[in-house]
Amino acid sequence: GFFKKNGIRYLICDIDNTLVPYSEATATPAVRGFFDRLRAEGVTIAFASNNDKERVVAFADDAGHPAEFKASKPFGRGVKKAMRRIGAQRENCAMLGDQVLTDGLAARYTGMRMILVRPIEDKDSLLFRVKRSIERRILRKERVKILVREVHHGILTGDPV
Repeated sequence: GFFKKNGIRYLICDIDNTLVPYSEATATPAVRGFFDRLRAEGVTIAFASNNDKERVVAFADDAGHPAEFKASKPFGRGVKKAMRRIGAQRENCAMLGDQVLTDGLAARYTGMRMILVRPIEDKDSLLFRVKRSIERRILRKERVKILVREVHHGILTGDPV
């Protein structure tokens, strides 16, 4: 599969707007299927989210994977802690997320590859429009090592990437 072909044995996942909408408390059946496919490929998962303890721990406990909350992305502290929890090395680990300014830069700071998905729900606030504009510039200059760009969540549903 995709992960084995790319030498990915460990995956650090953002939660909100990457795997599920902000309003979804637990993994959906499609996300659970994604986790099952990862497990079948021998990929170990951990979560790294900037969200609070209650939200992240509830999601992670339900999904059955370790997590770091208030991960301080884009800085690598929480992501590195999540990597240590599952024994990941940057060479065989990737970050799955929807934001270049948090998930992508955290991947860059930790030296791993990034799998960028489109946000499930793109907020229309001024702050998010400004962030997306900055992210487009970063992507054009290739300042983050993107393994897969604009996946459209096909990677979650099993569709070809």
